[in-house]
Amino acid sequence: MLQPLSSRIVIPIVVLVSLLCISCANDSPHDNTFVHCLGNHSEPSHPISAAIFTPKSPSFSSVLQAYIRNLRFNTSTTRKPFLIVAALHVSHVQAAIVCGKEHNLLMKIRSGGHDYEGVSYFAEQPFFLLDMFNLRSMEVDIDSETAWVQTGATLGEVYYRIAEKSKIHGFPAGVCPSVGVGGHISGGGYGNLMRKYGTSVDNVIDAQIVDAQGKVLNRRTMGEDLFWALKGGGGGSYGVVLAYKINLVRVPETVTVFQVERTLDQNATDIVYNWQHVAPSIENDLFIRLILEVVNGTQVATKTVRATFIALYLGDSKSLVSLMGERFPQLGLKQSDCKETSWLRSVFFWDVMDIATSLEVLLERQPQSLKYLKRKSDYVKKPISKEGWEGIWKKMIELEKASMYFNPYGGRMAEIPSTETAFPHRAGNLWKIQYKADWYEAGEDVAESYINSVRELHRYMTPFVSQNPRQAFMCYKDLDLGINHHGVYGYFEGSAYGVQYFHDNFKRLVETKTKVDPTNFFRTEQSIPVLSQVELVRMVTEKAFVSILFGLFAFNWIRTRK
Repeated sequence: MLQPLSSRIVIPIVVLVSLLCISCANDSPHDNTFVHCLGNHSEPSHPISAAIFTPKSPSFSSVLQAYIRNLRFNTSTTRKPFLIVAALHVSHVQAAIVCGKEHNLLMKIRSGGHDYEGVSYFAEQPFFLLDMFNLRSMEVDIDSETAWVQTGATLGEVYYRIAEKSKIHGFPAGVCPSVGVGGHISGGGYGNLMRKYGTSVDNVIDAQIVDAQGKVLNRRTMGEDLFWALKGGGGGSYGVVLAYKINLVRVPETVTVFQVERTLDQNATDIVYNWQHVAPSIENDLFIRLILEVVNGTQVATKTVRATFIALYLGDSKSLVSLMGERFPQLGLKQSDCKETSWLRSVFFWDVMDIATSLEVLLERQPQSLKYLKRKSDYVKKPISKEGWEGIWKKMIELEKASMYFNPYGGRMAEIPSTETAFPHRAGNLWKIQYKADWYEAGEDVAESYINSVRELHRYMTPFVSQNPRQAFMCYKDLDLGINHHGVYGYFEGSAYGVQYFHDNFKRLVETKTKVDPTNFFRTEQSIPVLSQVELVRMVTEKAFVSILFGLFAFNWIRTRK
């Protein structure tokens, strides 16, 4: 088990910080007292000075930008934190929380920086950043088939460290190696093993967290309600998670991957129509993602839709081709389409890299490229008719800039109750949609064009997706769903997005949040809200009013029956 106060932190950042000369950013109302507070709460054996960066620090910009993955939030006009604490030790996390509360400051928490809306490192008001990237050690125990993973680690590092110890173990998580563990698991975490083993949080068995009082807790000391909330209830709401204890899962030494593309003039409509009936119900060892995007047509100046089927099969290629021929013959999968490899190397295939790439690349923490992006999400519960698909093709070609990624459910995802963890999206969902737009050109007009394309495609899909509520995936952060200003009506603002991300689990998350962080220190634009006194009074009043109406109705009914 990782010891909370261990000094075994990797790759420390050394920077000369003069505590007497530090000043905050121009828009910050705070002075040196916050820095002095951090120093006073720092352990002598682990001084916090080396972890503090201000705008006057030579490395401030490089540290801030190192984990910004969406260029929309890396412009000259983007508000920057007035201070960064790049924690090198657990005591630095504790100091940041204690001093942040004491000075009534907004604190953002960042692990890998893949937050789609930048809320882990951006805010409209003055804030400081607690960056977890230095806290990324791992302890893998193959005998117990478990591992402790600090939240500053990336998924690539997790996969690499597991493979160092075993070629037949893995972990159900995402296919992008540079994603940070902390943010990924906090929202549920999924990948191409989810039909076999469920989400990441379905395989979390313990956690270490620093709570709002600065105390280090584990599953036993935090209690089951908070532990339940940490498994998919979103990050930045309950405390700072230091590490997760995860169950490792078994994978075969040989797996098979394939990628097959079909355009509309290659019968894509019929193939996609059949995919939606097959992908959620086929054997759990097979995961087939569908990507829909607009490409150039065969005729000059024309556009068409291309359907890309990319798959992971936990077995050999001969068995896969046989299975596909029986269950999904419309795709026409051939042996030559398949590549046999190890589970670890399949990560490269899914990240659109050469499968023979050096494994050490998984330890590199930077993505292949940086871009501007916008994402949205949906869940689909009923198959779409061929006429429906034809309309979708027309809308996609009209918009041109937005694509969709379909991730099938079924299998293990349909077996776990929606209340087992805070992540609720289970049985009843055929697949999840990620709406996606990427661009590389700066400028507000360009950004607006791409963002509006995603929004319009999302609106067009309304008849085909879940309703009441329209579900959304927390890890695909989308501020279009609502922003919480954390005033006296924060609960009702939070309900706008909270019910979509968590539907029936939202109320329990609010109750847990109100209990463990009643002053709402841990907050973001879409964090779990607390119940204020005003809201409690209003809710009690509404319940009393309903009770009175029911009593009057019952009294009147009894009277008329006499």
